[in-house]
Amino acid sequence: MRLLVTRPEEDAIELARVLAARGHEVVMAPVMSIRYLDAAELSERAWQALLVTSANGARALARHRQAAALKNVRVLAVGPASAQAMADAGFRWVEAADGDADALAALVCLELSPDGGPLLHVAGSVVAGDLKAVLEVQGFEVERVVLYEAVPVAALPSPAVRVIAEGRIDGVLLYSPRTARLFLSLVHNAGLESELAAITAYCLSPAVAEALGDVAVLTVKIAERPEQNAMLALIES
Repeated sequence: MRLLVTRPEEDAIELARVLAARGHEVVMAPVMSIRYLDAAELSERAWQALLVTSANGARALARHRQAAALKNVRVLAVGPASAQAMADAGFRWVEAADGDADALAALVCLELSPDGGPLLHVAGSVVAGDLKAVLEVQGFEVERVVLYEAVPVAALPSPAVRVIAEGRIDGVLLYSPRTARLFLSLVHNAGLESELAAITAYCLSPAVAEALGDVAVLTVKIAERPEQNAMLALIES
């Protein structure tokens, strides 16, 4: 199949490689770009654990000037991709939840104690759900630090516009509610809404599908679990 990948370039490169190895043709169409906030300060505290809710958060922390002092702190990541990014960056004690913020909160409550010390949540400027609030209700002290911004692009890349206009895209991969909304907006701005009838939207979760609203012409499919392997299985089902 010919698939549109809407993730930021940093996330899309490996995904494109995996899809190509499975025989799919990939058209890159990132709807956001990542801007790292390297000047952000990390409090120097006796952290019980670091909470990472995206691979971009992992990369942002890995490049930060204060990262070396945190390499031995326990890391709980939202899913396998975030966990792998932390491990690749040299963090030594990394565990992965099952792919979404609720699963990460459950893992924190299972593995950590409110009395064990504060938690540092590495986040973007826009977060899906409020992990900090959920954990604070359970008695944890959580400090959130914003280390990156996902900035919407002004328009779809011209190669993506061309293949959509020509009806040569089979599916689009959508990994977050915000990505889904931005994709629809960019398609609308390009005057290509009628072409959505030929496209299947492969969504990481029900929340992503819900963000598409009532676009009747778009075929929507949802992964069984909010993780990349489930997305790949969905595409090939």
